[in-house]
Amino acid sequence: MSNCNNPVRLFQGGIRPLPPENRPTGIFKQEVQQPVWVGTEGLAGDAQADRRVHGGPEKALHQYPVAHYATLASAFPEAEDALIPGSLGENLSCPGWDEANLAIGDVFQLGDARIQVCQPRTPCWKIDHRFGVNGMAQFIAEHRITGWYYRVLEEGAAEPGDGFERIGRNPDPVTIADLLILWAEHRPDPERLVAVSRTPGLTASWVTRLQDRAERLRQIGTDEAPQLFRTRPDPEPGKA
Repeated sequence: MSNCNNPVRLFQGGIRPLPPENRPTGIFKQEVQQPVWVGTEGLAGDAQADRRVHGGPEKALHQYPVAHYATLASAFPEAEDALIPGSLGENLSCPGWDEANLAIGDVFQLGDARIQVCQPRTPCWKIDHRFGVNGMAQFIAEHRITGWYYRVLEEGAAEPGDGFERIGRNPDPVTIADLLILWAEHRPDPERLVAVSRTPGLTASWVTRLQDRAERLRQIGTDEAPQLFRTRPDPEPGKA
């Protein structure tokens, strides 16, 4: 259906201390130079320090758009030299893909493996510490340049330079950008939240998040409706 004309780069890494507090992290990755197994938990040899919020089948692989590194370097010039593919902890890099042309549920062939886009990444404080700057994680979130995660539908071997072909897409695709824009709205349409929550392939935690917010917004709307349409009483004589 759609191909990346550039070779795929793969990254993996173990647990290392993250300065200045030296808390454990898996954000430091090294480029893979030989075939590697793509399993349901991600690339063989890759690790995550805090499994409560990182890793697992619904965050098996992370891809970060190559073009965003220039954006980050412009905003944080003091970190420019360190802002290179792989440095944000991603496992997969291939130019040409971003949040606007990747959709929830998209299926890709990566070597012998089949992987599916399932949710955007939520940037955390470790990004700031990784690059020794303040505000990069917030900048990434606010500008919706987060990258995304894949689940692995079919395990298999992959290697650097493999083709990266999109082989499946939902009939009514919701891009990563669509989802992030909707979530960032101050008061989105509850029905739109519910509709997006039903997107095939969306990870269960996002389904719950969208549906819970839709329900809260419905309740707020019901509670506030009388206030919104209440008219101000006419002033008393002499007080107009």
